[in-house]
Amino acid sequence: MLPWLSSPHPYFPSTEQALESPNGLLAAGGELTPAWLVDAYRKGIFPWYSDDDPILWWSPDPRMILLPAQFKRRRSLAKRLRHGGFSVTVDQQFTQVIEACAAPRHHEPGTWINPEMREAYQRLHALGIAHSVEVHHNGELVGGLYGVAMGPVFFGESMFSRQPDASKIALAHLAGAMHAHGGKLIDCQMHTPHLESLGATTVARSTFINYLEQWLPEKAFHLPFAAHQAPWVPASPWLAAIPSDANAE
Repeated sequence: MLPWLSSPHPYFPSTEQALESPNGLLAAGGELTPAWLVDAYRKGIFPWYSDDDPILWWSPDPRMILLPAQFKRRRSLAKRLRHGGFSVTVDQQFTQVIEACAAPRHHEPGTWINPEMREAYQRLHALGIAHSVEVHHNGELVGGLYGVAMGPVFFGESMFSRQPDASKIALAHLAGAMHAHGGKLIDCQMHTPHLESLGATTVARSTFINYLEQWLPEKAFHLPFAAHQAPWVPASPWLAAIPSDANAE
């Protein structure tokens, strides 16, 4: 039976109790407050549900990750980075990025990034925990990504493109800055051929959890007693190293 989370304070069962399926459904219920979300990510858990469902929490096995040094910058992408006329910013248009990621995709009638989820990550952004990378061309937002940054780990949530390779450009700058300035891992959650083509790979859930325990030790987190208060998480200095010009290498 799927555990129902009803405690007023963040509490999750062991990820080893996730259902034996690739997506790893772990529990239902709980809240989308900063305290719940921070505790979830630190333990390798994330929310994902549709409008008609309760909040559902997942911990896939295997887990798709991208080590920043292993990002594959293919020739066509390298050419766009050098000569495409794109510029890149960080945390300048978080709302626009998450709304673009939530927009229905081709052949996809709906989205899992519902208003409740958008509001939750907006709160994390206001606390300096959720971040966006924006790609511009001729002054217009054409691509980007958003996710949660904790110390050397970036938990990717979603990305979008309105021009070819725009989301790849955002990921290239994120991976490059992390590789150069101490970032360790980009969590991609579940396998997709697109992410695999960019250098992402799958590891066992236990391996992923070991990474988090190594780089995000529990003692480094000061979770508040009241669920509505802001948790403290380790800063991610590599964020400031993402270049503001796509021509920068």
